[in-house]
Amino acid sequence: MSVPLTKGGNVSLTKQAPGLTEVTVALGWQAEGGCEPDASALLCDRSGTVPSDAHFVFFNNLSSPDGSVRHSGGGSPAGDDAQRIHVDLTRVPAEVAKIVFLVSLYEGASRGQTFGRVHRAHIRVLDREGGTELARYDLATGGLSSETALVFGELYRHGAEWKFRAVGQGYASGLAGIATDYGVDVLRETPAPAPAAPAQTGASGGGADAYTSPAAVTPAPAVVSAMTPAPAAPPQPTGSPTMTCFFDPNHGPGITTVTWSPQWGVPRPVQACGGCAQRVQTTAPPFYTPPQQGYPQPVAQGYPQQGYPQQPYGDHYDHQQQGGGRRFGTGALIGAGAAGLIGGALLNEAFDDDEPDVVVNNYYED
Repeated sequence: MSVPLTKGGNVSLTKQAPGLTEVTVALGWQAEGGCEPDASALLCDRSGTVPSDAHFVFFNNLSSPDGSVRHSGGGSPAGDDAQRIHVDLTRVPAEVAKIVFLVSLYEGASRGQTFGRVHRAHIRVLDREGGTELARYDLATGGLSSETALVFGELYRHGAEWKFRAVGQGYASGLAGIATDYGVDVLRETPAPAPAAPAQTGASGGGADAYTSPAAVTPAPAVVSAMTPAPAAPPQPTGSPTMTCFFDPNHGPGITTVTWSPQWGVPRPVQACGGCAQRVQTTAPPFYTPPQQGYPQPVAQGYPQQGYPQQPYGDHYDHQQQGGGRRFGTGALIGAGAAGLIGGALLNEAFDDDEPDVVVNNYYED
């Protein structure tokens, strides 16, 4: 009794017909005018690929090397079968783990044809000795819009058994795409041949000449196009392009490395934007930061620094004497003004037990 299958379903043929030695895999369809489906078989090892190109059985290679799988060609299909492939299970090499059955459209891509124009497609497995149907899978092809080849099903080993699985997997790349996936190296569609007697005449009306035999074709040499040299990459700015401006991240990336001398610390290189870098290079240390609205601004202190514009010291002295506030000793002024002596000033202050020479005047308003 035949077992109807749905996509992905499987059945044990050995249990269906104990002592089974040979089967016939029959494939059928109803194609709209101009469509020429062709059936094929791939003998695959345990890795899922063919041992050689000769293990791809189709119209121009009607038998596997060992003769275990044979394509009947066009022949005279029975009932609603279009093409048949015979398999002698006793002769299938031990290295072959499964046999994949597929149907492709002759020049489907170039003709703009897909399996959406193929109806009532099926695959069934028959006991060749008595012709009894063991399993059947009816494919639903109405929803296929870009597929030009379709894997209908597969015979495969399961321990000592032979089983059949309904697959129904579509390919938009045609027979060549399926064959490539299964490891066939040489296979290509050929242009329409000049008028001549075909080697085989199939029921699909000329589909036998759709592809060139893997064993008879010498691969065309690959054409390598001259590559245009890529333009040289523009020079990268100094510093890391992903680092933002040290003084204000909102300024964007820090593209210039400058030496920053903090008021109480050791000078070190930092990444700054163009504007901040210009300010650091033209303003006496340590006051590089721009004026901040709402805060009293610091006044440059210390001795004149070579390479920096200097502020008159007379005005600075008057401001300190008249404005009041804090009065710093000579050591503190030198430490604040000379970036190169900051570290030493800090060390001297750390080891000095005397109180710092600082007078704080506090003023209170009524």
